[in-house]
Amino acid sequence: MQRIEGHGGELALAALRAYGVREMFTLSGGHVFPLYDAAHRNDFPIYDVRHEQSAVFAAEAVAKLQRRPGLAVLTAGPGVTNGISGLTSAYFNASPVLVLGGRAPAFRWGSGSLQEMDHLPLVAPVTKHAETVFSTDDIPRAVNAALTTALTPHRGPVFLDFPLETVFSVTDADLPAPPGIAPVEPDPDEVARAARLVAAAERPVIIAGSDVYAGDATAALREAAEALQVPVFTNGMGRGSLPPEHPLAFAKARRAALSGADVVVVVGTPLDFRLNFGDFGDAKVVHVVDAPSQRAGHVQPAAAPAGDLRLILSALADHPGDRVDHAGWIADLRAAEDAAKARDAEEMAAETDPIRPARVYGELRKVLARDAITIGDGGDFVSYAGRYLEPAQPGTWLDPGPYGCLGTGMGYAMGARVSHPDRQICVLMGDGAAGFSLMDVESLVRQKLPVVIVVGNNGIWGLEKHPMRAMYGYDVAADLQPELRYDQVVTALGGAGETVAKSADLGPALQRAFDAGVPYLVNVITDPADAYPRSSNLA
Repeated sequence: MQRIEGHGGELALAALRAYGVREMFTLSGGHVFPLYDAAHRNDFPIYDVRHEQSAVFAAEAVAKLQRRPGLAVLTAGPGVTNGISGLTSAYFNASPVLVLGGRAPAFRWGSGSLQEMDHLPLVAPVTKHAETVFSTDDIPRAVNAALTTALTPHRGPVFLDFPLETVFSVTDADLPAPPGIAPVEPDPDEVARAARLVAAAERPVIIAGSDVYAGDATAALREAAEALQVPVFTNGMGRGSLPPEHPLAFAKARRAALSGADVVVVVGTPLDFRLNFGDFGDAKVVHVVDAPSQRAGHVQPAAAPAGDLRLILSALADHPGDRVDHAGWIADLRAAEDAAKARDAEEMAAETDPIRPARVYGELRKVLARDAITIGDGGDFVSYAGRYLEPAQPGTWLDPGPYGCLGTGMGYAMGARVSHPDRQICVLMGDGAAGFSLMDVESLVRQKLPVVIVVGNNGIWGLEKHPMRAMYGYDVAADLQPELRYDQVVTALGGAGETVAKSADLGPALQRAFDAGVPYLVNVITDPADAYPRSSNLA
């Protein structure tokens, strides 16, 4: 164990670095100055934003993409409360984010210091661990314990705050070494039960979600699918686990698959609204999760192995018993997939004006590289992305996840650009979502972090306006300014952009955006009558 000396910020930074944390996202605040001082004097990059939620979303993007802790530093009171939506998204997405908060001084507690409030009751329900660290020499221990908790499956965010005198004081302290996080060993009997069900099924399907990527289990997923010859569908960061050209990779035949399957294997994603709450008719459900806490409580799966996903999937691949031939089932799904792709190709090539959202994605497919990071921040417009875009590699898709919080876009873009300086970063944003975070384009411009932003601008809250009108015959609070110039907002903030109203102009505009080298917004005027159904399985 190493002994170190310094103020609270220096002690925290030493513990953070031991876990591979390499950057800080923040919005300036006096309560956390020592953390900035430590970072500045140790060449530890600081990225600052215009709203604290963007700092937490940026940290979450790093955590998601790099499968390591992401760090946000927030000042006391409103700094922390402004970050709670980001913390909550990280909680639902199982992202190992650490938020370090400032806190009013403990020795004056109750006297009415600036921004004096107890954060823990607010953040505890949406974190795996929340703690106030009252002793300076306890900071390395607290950071070490919090990050270990964040990285232990089922992963998730953690929170620490430091009273003013704690983080400003100087002392010496022990720096504990990060403990190795042992894989969770699954029950071999439960794994064998799952393997027998899949091997004996005539029409099995695998649905793989975000934890497959987070648990570094994409290779094991492919191994299991190929060994058992099971078609694979994906959601969340599971997208790209099998490349689109893989013979077992499917995206368009989902309805045919889930209505015809006799066994559905759901791996690394909850049985929530995106999967009809685990109700697949007469099909038996095998729910594979990374920790016992993730087993569904509202359904009774036929098998529910819990543990390291790599171990479970590799065991499925190694199943020694007989296996049913699935060639006919795969051929049927491939026919449905090809037919759906043909329909989609027609829609993505539509020459209609006003522009249909499908055409936007048809043009994007032509310019996006295989390793591009695609970020969805929106409802109606981004729902189309889940249908028309097919990530070619794992770890290239970011969306808000099951919490569905808008405003992730600019924070995710910052975290993605920091994580992958040489890749295309493309944010897909509805005009409603643009209102949450577009000001943080200024943060991207100032810190020279170029990204492309494509706004689907239909002038409405599409997932609300059409359903409300269908239910009541009218709608309220569902209109935005039609044809608003979001590109001019980005230009005013130091970036660039343009508005596109005709289908034929889309391709050249997107190419200019990716060539620009600055934050560039393509503001696409889309048809407000063309709305995606609410039953979208985006995430």
